Amino acid sequence: FFSTDVKGAIEEADIIFASVNTPTKVKGIGAGRAADLRYIESVGRTVAQYANGNKIIIEKSTVPVKTAQALDRVLNANKGKQNFWILSNPEFLAEGTAVKDLDDPDRVLIGGPTSDEGVVATNILVDIYANWVPRERILTTNLWSSELSKLVANAMLAQRVSSINSISLLCQKTGADVAEVSRAIGADSRIGPKFLNASIGFGGSCFQKDILNLVYICESEGLPACAKYWQQVVDMNEHQKEAFSSKLIASLFNTVTNKKIAVFGFAFKKDTGDVRETPALTVCNMLLQDGAMVHVYDPKVQKEDALIEFKYHDMQVDENRLIWESTPQKAVDGAHAIVVLTEWDEFRTYPYHEFKALMMKPAFIFDGRNILKHRELEDMGFEVHAVGKGRTPDGKLNVLVDP
Repeated sequence: FFSTDVKGAIEEADIIFASVNTPTKVKGIGAGRAADLRYIESVGRTVAQYANGNKIIIEKSTVPVKTAQALDRVLNANKGKQNFWILSNPEFLAEGTAVKDLDDPDRVLIGGPTSDEGVVATNILVDIYANWVPRERILTTNLWSSELSKLVANAMLAQRVSSINSISLLCQKTGADVAEVSRAIGADSRIGPKFLNASIGFGGSCFQKDILNLVYICESEGLPACAKYWQQVVDMNEHQKEAFSSKLIASLFNTVTNKKIAVFGFAFKKDTGDVRETPALTVCNMLLQDGAMVHVYDPKVQKEDALIEFKYHDMQVDENRLIWESTPQKAVDGAHAIVVLTEWDEFRTYPYHEFKALMMKPAFIFDGRNILKHRELEDMGFEVHAVGKGRTPDGKLNVLVDP
C-alpha cells in the first residue's frame, strides 16, 4: 500500500524502515564527501512525534558508521513513554536487477544493539527475512559493523574496477590484452572473475558517493593514509575517463572540431536510464569542449536527463552540439567515429558494415566497454580502439579472440 498519511502509518506500524536519500553534502564542512543526513534526522523527529508505542526503526539507507547513535539521540530526546530500538539493514540491490536481488540475495545483513533487548529486536527482523531467505544467508552483526559494511562493499567493488583499469593502461603500452589478463587472474579462486572487466570507469549514484564518504570518515577519525588509499580509487576512475577521451581525440588526428561523433549509450550501465555519475558525462564533455558535434543514441536515456546531470556537475553544454538521435543509424550517418559508452546488449548486434558505409573515412570505433567483436570490425575496414588492448606493428589490435 502507498500512502501520504505519515502519522497514521507510524501509529499503526511496529517496524519502520527508514529508506530516505543520503546525498553527498554540497556545501559546508565535508562538502563533496560527507553524507547529508538531514533526511535521516527528519525521520527520527517525525517518528518520535507520532509514535504511540514501542517501535523498531530500521536504517535501510546507506549511512556513515555511527549514524544509528545520532538517530537514537534524536528519538530519545523527543520521545514520551515509548521505547525505540534501531537496527541497521543496508540494501545491496543493484540497479536493473533489484527485484531479483531482493528475492534471491547473496546475503541479508542485520546489525543491532548487543543488549538483550537489541538482540530480541534483531531476531524479529531475522524471522521476517527467514520467510524466503535461507537462515545461513542472514548475517547478524553489531550496529557499527553493519553500517560500515555497506560502504566497504561498494568501495571494494569499485576498487576492483579501478585496479583492472589501471592495468588496462599498462596493457595498451606493452601490447598485452587486458581481457586475457582478467581471464587469467580471475581463474584464481582467491580472486574470482567478477568486476574485472576493464572499461571507461564506474558510474552510478553509489560507488563514488560511498567511497568519498569512506574517505571523509577515515580523515575524521585521524586515518589520513587510509583516506588517501580509498581516494585513489576515485582518482583512478577519473583518470581512466580522461585518458580514454584524450586518446579518442588524439586518434582523430588530434582534433574533433566540427566533426560528428556518434555516441552509443549515455546511461552509467545497461538496463537502466540512470545517468548519475555516468562516465559518458566526462567523455562527451571533453568532446564538446574540443568542438565536436556529439550525436547520442541511448535506448533509455532522454536528453533532458543528461542536461540535468551536466548542470549538476557545472558543465556548460552547447545544446546545438549535443544532439539526441532516435536511431543508431541517424547517429552514425556522416560520423567520423562511433564511441561505445554503455554496454547495452543491442550494441553487440548492430550491422556495423552498414554503419561504415554511412560514415566518413577512415571510420573509427572506440569501444569503451569492450563488448564488440574487434577483429571482425577491423576486417570490415574500421580502425578500432578498445580499452586495455595493445597494438601490433601494423596498427591492428593485438587480440587472439573476440569478446
